[in-house]
Amino acid sequence: MTNTRKLVVRLMTKLDDDSAYSNIALDKALERCGLSVQDKRFASALFYGTLERKLTLDAIISSLSNKPQNSLNHTVRNILRTGLYQLKYMDSVPDNAAVDEAVKLAKKNRNPAVPGFVNGMLREFIRNGKKLPESDSEEERLSVEYSCPLWLVKKWNEEYGGEVCREMLETSLGRAPTSVRINTVYHSLESTLEMFSGEGITFEKNNFLPDSFNIYFGGSVESTTAYSSGRFHVQDTASQLCCAVLDPQPGETVLDMCSAPGGKAFTAAERMKNEGNIFAYDLHDNRVRLIAAGARRLGLDCIRAGVNNAKEFNGSIPEADRVLCDAPCSGLGVIRRKPEIKYKAPEDFCRLPEIQYNILRTSSKYVKVGGVLVYSTCTLSRAENDAVADRFLMENRNFGSASIDNIPGVNAEDGRLTLTPSKFNSDGFFIAKFVRRR
Repeated sequence: MTNTRKLVVRLMTKLDDDSAYSNIALDKALERCGLSVQDKRFASALFYGTLERKLTLDAIISSLSNKPQNSLNHTVRNILRTGLYQLKYMDSVPDNAAVDEAVKLAKKNRNPAVPGFVNGMLREFIRNGKKLPESDSEEERLSVEYSCPLWLVKKWNEEYGGEVCREMLETSLGRAPTSVRINTVYHSLESTLEMFSGEGITFEKNNFLPDSFNIYFGGSVESTTAYSSGRFHVQDTASQLCCAVLDPQPGETVLDMCSAPGGKAFTAAERMKNEGNIFAYDLHDNRVRLIAAGARRLGLDCIRAGVNNAKEFNGSIPEADRVLCDAPCSGLGVIRRKPEIKYKAPEDFCRLPEIQYNILRTSSKYVKVGGVLVYSTCTLSRAENDAVADRFLMENRNFGSASIDNIPGVNAEDGRLTLTPSKFNSDGFFIAKFVRRR
């Protein structure tokens, strides 16, 4: 598997050099690598595992080396990271194999001292019992154990409390489930599940939502006949719950202001039995084409995709019975899907609440009297969630909170729902529901 490990080191170095998106970088590399299916699975596991545990692995490197982190070039550091990840977290890989393969990669370095350095570091880790370095505080310990930046541990601990913080840290690691919404507009649920079984897709019912399942499939679901024939679309449980809170009805006019790639518009159309009008907008034309293509695949002709800047009022957009404002956010609720998010600097997120508020305020201008407005994000941050909702209610007196009472086990009379991954085995998510009073 030397070529497999070399591929992963090269990808990790690419992320260090140019901040590429992890999923896009891996998919492109696997398409043209010529590896076997088994080796591709190993590469994926090693790549995502090393990426999500990067902070932990770097703490181990610092504890074992007298050299400053920034004195190691990216390639050497990633050889060490991938080697340590195999030793600590991949029980299927023998220790000797992890060390030997790392040393082979290190021998390609121009510095003749690098192979010995890598060998010594990895074997010292084994001799120490593969222990994590000691920490000076509980928050630092959690940061190292769960590979989460200290600033984020402190933020979640302060905003949500110690118990919820630990839950969020525990669920920030590992692979997220593949959740799907079955399209029952043209086909019965039973016929689609039969198609799943025929294509080797196993599934389990989501008890919180109708027509929702978690599926398990060894390959790409996009390659299946069930997918190409429009039987389902992939959508996390949290996003499906958001559409349940929106609760669109057949015949209504619905706006999805930040729609791409269109999953919530698709679910809304299916809940409406493809009867009514859904206007799904995005700022960029290429992303609007994604929405339109998805709607065609699913046969949902009540969806009209178009380009629009959600921050600016557009007089050509009609008033609507329901408006969904799924605002751009820091993404701290989807870390286990996109682990690179947690390594961003907190300053990168400072401008978001103002942007989110402006989009929410503009979206509210399209809501009919008596209509519903839903604000949502896929983040767990009070500044982007509750603070934005509070400001909106304070500065827009013609709106009030609306109770969320149509989800089993949930009764949010204040109109707000914070979803931590442990609640529904979903992404972290925030939903606020408002009604226009006058």
